[in-house]
Amino acid sequence: MRYYRTRRDGADRLVASDGRTAYDLTAARDGLGSFRDLARVAAVNGESVDDVTARVTDDAPVLDADAVVERAAMPAVPDEVWAAGVTYEVSSDAREEESGRSELYQTVFENERPELFFKATASRTVGPGEAVGVRADSDWDVPEPELAVVLSRGDIVGYTVGNDVSSRDIEGDSPLYLPQAKVYDRCCAIGPAIASPDTVGDPLDLDLSMTIERDGETEFDGETSTSKMVRTPEELVSYLNRHNTVPELAVLLTGTSLVPDEFTLREGDHVAIDLENVGTLENPVVSV
Repeated sequence: MRYYRTRRDGADRLVASDGRTAYDLTAARDGLGSFRDLARVAAVNGESVDDVTARVTDDAPVLDADAVVERAAMPAVPDEVWAAGVTYEVSSDAREEESGRSELYQTVFENERPELFFKATASRTVGPGEAVGVRADSDWDVPEPELAVVLSRGDIVGYTVGNDVSSRDIEGDSPLYLPQAKVYDRCCAIGPAIASPDTVGDPLDLDLSMTIERDGETEFDGETSTSKMVRTPEELVSYLNRHNTVPELAVLLTGTSLVPDEFTLREGDHVAIDLENVGTLENPVVSV
């Protein structure tokens, strides 16, 4: 199943869709107002989110699946968003290029311990159709399309699409500037849905693509596969959970391998990221 957050009758609704039929889970059970609620019930019962949903769909009103996708908001409101870096070789090469410090990123790429950093709060994160931001004090800003892991109480309960917007020139000046390059208003987007582990299948065998349009013209069009990741989601999650109290609902971005060369985002651009078995996340761009 894929799980969406939509607005109906003036209130948020949790909707489950198998691609053909969409079910209003909130209308079926008062206690299922959000994906957080669904994950909480699953954890208490020792079940998957799909197991809980299977018991509810017979009582759920059926909705138009295409309309649900069109009206989708951020599928869950995470307490924290974290991110991993240098999980693809091409990402390591790009970071070396921007910083001129080849040994620094190569060491992270080869070491057992991954790079993990805090990315965003809920207030800095947007959903599908909302604008992502580029910093007005940066001259080199890029979207970073990523497989995103959704965690409930530290356990993987689903996957979504993530856009880790980054100011590469700020980070390139010094690795100590990473928080400023990564954390600011509208720096992150997730959505359009949360796909359950059974729906995603092997998270390291998914096609990932991104297009960027400007003034009606395609400025960038690229594709890759998560099979090129050198670390598994489980490995990254295990390090995130070490000596760190992860909040009830969190998202972990797993790194990127689509890095536009000699390109910077501008206000008015449109970014579309498609992840196999999950969906397409689309966002306009504004300056912040």
